[in-house]
Amino acid sequence: MRQRYFSGIQPTGELHIGNYLGAIKSWIELQDSFEGIFGIVDYHAITEPYKPEDMPKRVFDTALDYLAAGLDPNKSILLIQSFVPEHTEMAWLLSSVTPVSWVERVPTYKEKARQLKTQVNMGLLSYPVLMAADIVLYKSTIVPVGEDQLPHLELTREIVRSFNSKYRSKYGYKYGSKSGDIFPEPQAYLAGGSRIMSLTEPMKKMSKSLGAHNYIALADPPDVIRKKLAKAVTDIGPGGGEMSPGTKNLFQLMSLFSSKETCDHFKQLYDEGNIRYSDMKQKLADDIISDLGPIRDRRLALSLRPEYIRKVLIEGSNRAREIARQTLHEAKERMGLTYF
Repeated sequence: MRQRYFSGIQPTGELHIGNYLGAIKSWIELQDSFEGIFGIVDYHAITEPYKPEDMPKRVFDTALDYLAAGLDPNKSILLIQSFVPEHTEMAWLLSSVTPVSWVERVPTYKEKARQLKTQVNMGLLSYPVLMAADIVLYKSTIVPVGEDQLPHLELTREIVRSFNSKYRSKYGYKYGSKSGDIFPEPQAYLAGGSRIMSLTEPMKKMSKSLGAHNYIALADPPDVIRKKLAKAVTDIGPGGGEMSPGTKNLFQLMSLFSSKETCDHFKQLYDEGNIRYSDMKQKLADDIISDLGPIRDRRLALSLRPEYIRKVLIEGSNRAREIARQTLHEAKERMGLTYF
């Protein structure tokens, strides 16, 4: 049996190149060596204000992008979190071994609490526990994450240690572990991609929350990509000092989408003080359009097959439930919650 990994993404609608390069591309490359469990985590998404009428399309678009980017339903599982109720039941079990102080110290919780102020809810506070449940429910041995998610994963590892310590079985081999631990401690698999910054606010990570002008979506047509890059922030002109964040971001994108010769050419022009950013942006746009072309074509073709997308999601969620039920039963048995 192949080892498993879990990766979850909130259904925010269409994915952008920051999502793709920073994580999803690396996640999908793992499919040949691991059994991938990909979750569209809609329960996580409802911890912040949203429009209920938008959620079905957001879930559909996220599934569309996953499949267009290369997720293979024959190798991996694509599920909707709310279709697998074992996620929330496992989260409740794990919450009983998780001190409140552990979740209060998570950096993303502190940041969201500052942003939402009076709209902070229990779901937001317990978000990391549900994330831990997502992972342990499939006994994931690795979790593909970006660096900003490492605190969440470390908390998951602490929760796993807490549960294993409290409910360790004297019958070690019963659950496939000599130590008697039910859950493996998941290891971080740092995505090979890079942290992609906003086109218009390059000190911030590329995010849909900053507005459509700051990111390039996988589904953006060529003319939109050109317009967005044309408005990308750079500097007034190389002045011999440190490269500006916006210019660094353009060179970062060029290193990921363009050839080494192209990168070297524009870097030389920059060093000489002769660079024309309009030329650089035009070339970068050409290369991004070319690179994303196959994804965009697959996405268009898949969008015409909504029944197929639904079939993949339903079948994937059902396959996930088979695994989740067994793990949940084992956990409840350890806790003395199986009575008959």
